[in-house]
Amino acid sequence: MNTGKFLGIDFGMKRIGIAISDENSKLAFPKEIVLNDAKTFQRIGEIIKKENIREIVVGESVDFKGQLNMLSARIDIFIGELENKFKIPVRKQKEFLTSVEARNSTNTKKDLNRPQSHSKIKQIKSGRIDAGAAALILQRYLDRRSRQKEG
Repeated sequence: MNTGKFLGIDFGMKRIGIAISDENSKLAFPKEIVLNDAKTFQRIGEIIKKENIREIVVGESVDFKGQLNMLSARIDIFIGELENKFKIPVRKQKEFLTSVEARNSTNTKKDLNRPQSHSKIKQIKSGRIDAGAAALILQRYLDRRSRQKEG
């Protein structure tokens, strides 16, 4: 049996949400955000090595009709780069409103009590939402995978 964890990714043009599965590949947890810049793949590589990642799951962006949208082409390029650089399987998981769902389930009230600038608060919230969306994407994939094994 394969050992290692799964890495979930919510791709964005500015930020990339990262989530990690547990050792048993049953649960997904938000990990962090990675800025989408020149160091993106270096940081993802560090996470892959440190967390013993065996497979990557990237959210496939779709519109309200379930059709691929404008971000989809950029995600496909990103997936190709992941496959080339890390030589581990990369899967797609349809994502629809995961950021909205993550925003609704994220409790940022404690962040608002700290004396921080509005932009800093917004940055904290956005990061939590991106990582939360990555966890939702990964959890959906893990659940689907588990159901397929059972059936």
